[in-house]
Amino acid sequence: MSVQVAAPAVELKELSGPMDKAAGPPCEPVTAHPPGHGVAAAPCPLPATEREAAPAPSSCSERPPGSGCPGLSSSAAGLPPGAAKVPQASAMKRSDPHHPQHRHRDGNDSGGAAAEALVSPDGTVSEAPRTVKKIQFADQKQEFNKRPTKIGRRSLSRSISQSSTDSYSSAASYTDSSDDETSPRDKQQKNSKGSSDFCVKNIKQAEFGRREIEIAEQEMPALMALRKRAQGEKPLAGAKIVGCTHITAQTAVLMETLGALGAQCRWAACNIYSTLNEVAAALAESGFPVFAWKGESEDDFWWCIDRCVNVEGWQPNMILDDGGDLTHWIYKKYPNMFKKIKGIVEESVTGVHRLYQLSKAGKLCVPAMNVNDSVTKQKFDNLYCCRESILDGLKRTTDMMFGGKQVVVCGYGEVGKGCCAALKAMGSIVYVTEIDPICALQACMDGFRLVKLNEVIRQVDIVITCTGNKNVVTREHLDRMKNSCIVCNMGHSNTEIDVASLRTPELTWERVRSQVDHVIWPDGKRIVLLAEGRLLNLSCSTVPTFVLSITATTQALALIELYNAPEGRYKQDVYLLPKKMDEYVASLHLPTFDAHLTELTDEQAKYLGLNKNGPFKPNYYRY
Repeated sequence: MSVQVAAPAVELKELSGPMDKAAGPPCEPVTAHPPGHGVAAAPCPLPATEREAAPAPSSCSERPPGSGCPGLSSSAAGLPPGAAKVPQASAMKRSDPHHPQHRHRDGNDSGGAAAEALVSPDGTVSEAPRTVKKIQFADQKQEFNKRPTKIGRRSLSRSISQSSTDSYSSAASYTDSSDDETSPRDKQQKNSKGSSDFCVKNIKQAEFGRREIEIAEQEMPALMALRKRAQGEKPLAGAKIVGCTHITAQTAVLMETLGALGAQCRWAACNIYSTLNEVAAALAESGFPVFAWKGESEDDFWWCIDRCVNVEGWQPNMILDDGGDLTHWIYKKYPNMFKKIKGIVEESVTGVHRLYQLSKAGKLCVPAMNVNDSVTKQKFDNLYCCRESILDGLKRTTDMMFGGKQVVVCGYGEVGKGCCAALKAMGSIVYVTEIDPICALQACMDGFRLVKLNEVIRQVDIVITCTGNKNVVTREHLDRMKNSCIVCNMGHSNTEIDVASLRTPELTWERVRSQVDHVIWPDGKRIVLLAEGRLLNLSCSTVPTFVLSITATTQALALIELYNAPEGRYKQDVYLLPKKMDEYVASLHLPTFDAHLTELTDEQAKYLGLNKNGPFKPNYYRY
């Protein structure tokens, strides 16, 4: 087995800068009570001349008893809308119903409209005004009668509890309660074109998903530039791509770009928690066969992959995978189909590891491109993306403060480096575990203490895994953790934390919010498990769109390269993305920062032995 670097088959051309962003409408100022709002201000009892001359008391308690707070609306006085003016704190209300002041002048007992007796601190009894003025709302009845017509308790609670994770508008959550009960597999749904070749949570959410996709396009300049330039040439015409990735707004931009370049696509999710239902609906509405929804079961997961692959009259010739599950499924279940695949593009550590295993065993019968180890993927997606998204995921799920917390990060690769840098900047005390002496030395030089997990497991507040390995955190570690310790994973696979060992009769699982579980021991100790040990950032929050633009552009170019490569260029092995492509992807994103590259002179290029247009580093160079 050898790791080879491919030479690009397609010519890389200069693309224009990022597309101009459409300017939105100007913001209008918001006033407290715009004209016609229906709020009547309380009348001021003083003439205008006296109001100007009279000093304003600093608080209502400094006014004469019974005078009220002239000129204040209910909101300004701290009262709820529609509340009546109440006696001041300095006056006491007589509660005896038989007191003379509680009778009408005709001697009958007073009702709700009767005058009230007010006793001031000096003992003087005075009669309160008979008519209590209320702040009027012209549309009060209308406002309080507005209710969702099709809503059950379950749906309402869902819209509240999942507000931090559902990315579509809260209005979309007001769906019929049966929507949450029925599996998408049991629904009969069609898009506006009459097609039912998809399986998503709710096709009616497509409008919200389309808005998210449009927002993502603004932060993905290189992919949009590639779409604009290459859609006339259609470099992927005839390509039938089956994909298994996270289904987010950013992935949707990639899928629609591949479609614009001529490819036919069918898609499933690589993670049961990371799918954005509204984005999947938008893709299905646009005609993409998508089979995914948030919260799939394990059986659903493999069913969705099979529905993508096993279609009568449709033979995929390209695979875009994230984690290797799709590749594994086709290889095991449809071996004849696997032999007809023209190329595989894989972007995760786990998936690449599986490809190298197949190659080493001589069972890889198609060329594959290792995108994960490309510089643009590893440095930007793994390092810079995780540096921001680790904090986002932890904040959304736990609302915790990081300052002073003790954290152990298992693994100091690019993902681990990003996590450690972010937590250190927030004031956390960070420990690192590592098996590689080079990465371990880097951790020490960066100011982190290198430990074994057993040495700190009793004292740390947060445990984060990012190794790509299995059983990094075992049941023994989980048993020894302190109360309320937070456990999460930033690696692709859910094998790093031994979650299966926690599903035993003596332990109690308690769901406290979406993707957050308390696992409670018999003695009352509990740990906080996030996303059931799956990828934290994409399961519980989002990731920066701009970084995903870099990764998605790399994936698109790798697909174009493998699909258009002449016969014999790529053998049945695993290849790294050509260095020239890495540099090209990076250059497409520089205009966003108004960055200007320095160009080599002919003399300088000759001195260094380089082409003026790159590549500028040898393949063995470590960035």
